[in-house]
Amino acid sequence: MTDRYAVFGNPIGHSKSPRIHALFAAQTGQDISYEAILVERGSFPAAVDAFMAADTAPARGANVTVPFKEEAFRLATRRTPRAEAAGAVNTLSFDAGAIIGDNTDGAGLVRDLKHNLGCDPAGRRILLLGAGGAARGVILPLLLENPAELVIANRTEETAARLALEFGRLPGCAVSVKPDGIGFAGLAGRAFDLVINATSAGLSGAVLPLPTAVFAPRCVAYEMVYGRATPFMNQARAAGARVADGLGMLVEQAAEAFFVWRGVRPRTASVLAALKTP
Repeated sequence: MTDRYAVFGNPIGHSKSPRIHALFAAQTGQDISYEAILVERGSFPAAVDAFMAADTAPARGANVTVPFKEEAFRLATRRTPRAEAAGAVNTLSFDAGAIIGDNTDGAGLVRDLKHNLGCDPAGRRILLLGAGGAARGVILPLLLENPAELVIANRTEETAARLALEFGRLPGCAVSVKPDGIGFAGLAGRAFDLVINATSAGLSGAVLPLPTAVFAPRCVAYEMVYGRATPFMNQARAAGARVADGLGMLVEQAAEAFFVWRGVRPRTASVLAALKTP
């Protein structure tokens, strides 16, 4: 019998997830269906309940996108360590009435960097821009790659400092580097090998107050937003950095979710190439 999956969000019409998972299923021979579900704000738990209760076919799991990742975290009856660290859930698994919450965003970012872009975070000086949910989801996976340093910079320095302190104190997390949190003004005179934009500036079109020298020679500048040339990408390109957007992260986090659900890891190169084809 076909197993059912979905992605919940608002807005959701633009989502590439149904196509991505259809390509994964065809590649791996998995019998699944996957749909995009628009959820009105305030009705996320009811939407998940309705999806689970439908008797057309077994509901096995769901992805969650903005603005419901924090609600998914609260809804989950069990959570993985990486979901606990992120404080947000983007992948739900349904098992005998239990709702298991996971977060595959950080794993998707790291895999895109290492396998698609040839940019191993190990030993690199990393600058993470932003201190919101997008940043939270990737800090632990980046730390576990043993960078030389991880600096979190935010417009509000106190927010970045609190986030760095929180991740520096994670129980049972054996990482060699403790993150540092600063304001954008503190970036003067510092240079990084990998700069990741996890702020909402890519969506709003805002220009970040970044010194040009923050992009070290041969720096990789990674924009989590995909499908558009953002001011951050323009800044980085003008400074001579190698620029990438978040499309690879989208595909890789989906592959991680597919693996969580089906126990099979799909190959992503062909899927990423298909998404880039007009």
